[in-house]
Amino acid sequence: MNNNNSQVATQQPQSLQALMGNAGVMAKLNSVLGNEKKAAAFASSVISVANGNSLLRNANPMTVLGSAMVAATLDLSVVPTLGMAYIVPYKGQASFQLGWKGLVELAMRSGQYKNIIVEAVHEGELVKKNKFTGDYEFDEDAKTSDKVIGYMANFQLTNGFSKTIYWTIDEVKAHATKFSQAYRGGRNTPWVTDFDAMAKKTVLKSLLSKFGPKSLQMQQAVVFDQASVKPKTDENGEMDLNIDAFDTEYIDNEGTKSQIADAAAAAAGVQDAQATEVE
Repeated sequence: MNNNNSQVATQQPQSLQALMGNAGVMAKLNSVLGNEKKAAAFASSVISVANGNSLLRNANPMTVLGSAMVAATLDLSVVPTLGMAYIVPYKGQASFQLGWKGLVELAMRSGQYKNIIVEAVHEGELVKKNKFTGDYEFDEDAKTSDKVIGYMANFQLTNGFSKTIYWTIDEVKAHATKFSQAYRGGRNTPWVTDFDAMAKKTVLKSLLSKFGPKSLQMQQAVVFDQASVKPKTDENGEMDLNIDAFDTEYIDNEGTKSQIADAAAAAAGVQDAQATEVE
């Protein structure tokens, strides 16, 4: 067995509860989350989330485990009410889904952002756009109705740099139609059940990916967003629980395998640099 808890010997239990209780899985959770109490609470929350959703209960438990390990590695809760990350069922599989609050958390955790704002914009609140500078002016007191006409996202870095973008509601829907198979098919997708949260995440992802500095965790989160992942198991029954080694199937994501490879390479570079400093 690998000493860094990356690989764990298992007979690949069939139930999610057995998987989450596996000693190797718990050791890996303890490693990425920092202590046994937090690891146990996280494992319990994963089981609770799955038990509360009939589609997740019947989903491939290895993909539920994979989604959970991505969330744990990023230190994001999968409790739906917190809005950090979700484990979402899709065609008998589970997929990891990043919440917009989780993306804000990862960005703020990097130490490079002073403030991040993501809001729905109602009729009357968009006062003007400067076509020469790309700046927007919003005024919540100018709202004329509760109708949402678009979404805005803004960040301010610790060095003073600030950027704002705005998408109309039609632009958000066009993005969902282009990139979400479930949305196009009219299925019970988060785009249907929680359009506001998905819209906020989409606009925020666009802002941060184009204009903001991105930590390794932010890159990993965006790459794995809405992807079905599961650990690889070798002929000896060992699961590799490093998320960069997971089997990945993209469901509703612009991410690619090459992006995962780049993120893994970046992680290796950071780890090598830290090891050199210690030496």
